[in-house]
Order: sequence, then C-alpha cells, then structure tokens
Amino acid sequence: MQRIILPAVLLLSGCSHMAQDRWYAQDKAQHFMASAMLSAAGNEYGQRQGWSNSHGANFGFLFAMSLGASKELWDSRAAGSGWSWKDLSWDIAGAATGYALWQLAEH
Repeated sequence: MQRIILPAVLLLSGCSHMAQDRWYAQDKAQHFMASAMLSAAGNEYGQRQGWSNSHGANFGFLFAMSLGASKELWDSRAAGSGWSWKDLSWDIAGAATGYALWQLAEH
C-alpha cells in the first residue's frame, strides 16, 4: 500500500489551485462519512469475493481513498474549489473508521 500512497502524495503535492478552507466545516463531515461508508462497502465486497481479511481491508481503504483523491483532483481544476489536504485528511480518517466499524460488526 505504501508503494501507492507515497507516489500519489508526491504527484499531487504540486497542485497549484489550493483550497482556502477550514478544518471543521459541513463538507468535512461529508468527506468523513462518505469515506467511512465506501471503506466499509469495499471490505464487505472483499468478504463476499472470498478474499482474505487483509486483502479486503486494503481494497476497502484504497477504494475509499482513490475516490477521495479523485474528488480533490477534480476540485483542483481551474473552475473548482481547489485541492484540499484537509478534505483528504478527513477522507483518511473516515476510511480508517469505516474499516474499524466493519471489523467490529463482523467479529
């Protein structure tokens, strides 16, 4: 997983259109909740495919994060609101929470 995340961070750190946003806003809760649901859904998908627990967990987390990063990439275009590391941080927190809650529900 580190082989994917580190290059993505390095590639995306050069975005010139950055958001001027706050750490706590309604959209942060939306990022958190969406990532939590996507991560849990990815974990469930992996289980239904017969994957190992770790494979399903990686899939769920990366599925949520790829959609979160794609959203930020979309926002970084000239007509968008700008790339937000704060939004991506809330995506990470949500994806980790979704994984944890899914694990608790399954065991």
